[in-house]
Amino acid sequence: MMKYLLTMLLAVTMTAMVSLAAKAQEKGEVYYLIPDSGGPFYPESAKVMSYFLEQVGYKLTTLDATQKSDIQLNQIDNVINLKPKAMVVAAVDFDAVVPGIERARAAGISVMAFDRQISSTKLDLTSVAGTVEIGHNAAEQAIRLLKERKGQAKGKVLQITGDPGDSYSVSVRGAFDEVIAKYPDIKVETKAAMQWEPTNAANITQDYLQTNPDVDMIFYHSGYLASAVVAILQSAGKKPGDILMLDADGDIGGLAQIRAGWQQIAVGAPMYAQAYAIAMFLDKILKGEPLKAGEYEVLGLKSELTDEKWGPNLKIPGALVTKDNVDDPIHWANGKLPTQKVVPVQ
Repeated sequence: MMKYLLTMLLAVTMTAMVSLAAKAQEKGEVYYLIPDSGGPFYPESAKVMSYFLEQVGYKLTTLDATQKSDIQLNQIDNVINLKPKAMVVAAVDFDAVVPGIERARAAGISVMAFDRQISSTKLDLTSVAGTVEIGHNAAEQAIRLLKERKGQAKGKVLQITGDPGDSYSVSVRGAFDEVIAKYPDIKVETKAAMQWEPTNAANITQDYLQTNPDVDMIFYHSGYLASAVVAILQSAGKKPGDILMLDADGDIGGLAQIRAGWQQIAVGAPMYAQAYAIAMFLDKILKGEPLKAGEYEVLGLKSELTDEKWGPNLKIPGALVTKDNVDDPIHWANGKLPTQKVVPVQ
C-alpha cells in the first residue's frame, strides 16, 4: 500500500510539473536582455522575472551582453529573427540600444525597459525604480548621518557612481547632488567606476584616501562595490564605523557590510516589484490595449504609472535598509522569492 501511495504521489507531482511547464509556454516566449551577469542584481532579476512570467503563461529566456553594447545590439537582431512575443531590455547603454529597440518594435515585437530607463525612443512599458527619490533619500540619509557625527551638515564625501552609460546611476547622482548642493559645507567629489567594476571602485577609493585621509563618508551607487571599497579601507588601517558608508541599490554586498558594521544605510532598489510589474502588465500590452495612468500597488508598494514621451512609465519606490531590518525578506538581496501571485491588470 505504501509503495502504491508513493507511486501515485510521484505521478501527481510529475503531472503538476509538466502542467506548469506547459502553462509557462502556452502564450509564447519573452526574451530578457541583461547588461551583465557579473553582479547579483541582473541574474536575480532574471530568476524572479521568470518566476512571475511563468505564472501568467510565458517562458523567459535571458541573454547576457557582458557589458558590451555591440553584443546587446546583435542579440536584439537575433531575437527579432526568432519572433518572440516580447522583449525586456536592461540596456548596457541607454543611447546605444535605441536602434535595436526601434527595429524590434518595427517588426511587431513589444519592447519593455527594465531598471535602466531609455527615454529617447518609444517603448511599450518602462518598469523602473524611483531613482530620483532614491537619490534624494540617499542625500537625506547622508545629511542625517553627518549631522549625528559632526553636529552639523558638513564633511567630505566621496561619491562613486556606476558606469556613465547606466541611466540608473546618472539619475541617482543628479538627485543626490541636487539635495547636497543646499549644504555648502558638504564637499562631494564624484568619480565613476566604469562598467560597475569593483576594481575601479577600489582604485578610486585608494587614490582619494591618499589626498583626503580625513574623508567622512563614501557613497557608492551599488552595494556590489562595497567589499572592494572596504578592502581598501582595511588596508589603510580603518575600522568599521570610522568612515560612514551607504549605497543606492541594496545589493548583497552592501547588506553584508551593514551586517559587518562598515555600512550604515542602503536605499534598496525595488527589483522584485519591478519584475512583477512586467508580468502584471504583459497580457494587456500584447493585446494592444492602452495602459491607464495612475497609482498601482505592486507587491505592496504604491507605484505610479505616467504617460511619458517614451511611453508608459511605472515608477516604484525604494526602501531603506538598516541594521535593524537588514534580514527582512522584502529586500531582493536576501533572495527570498515573494509568495504573492501575479494578478494581471485588466
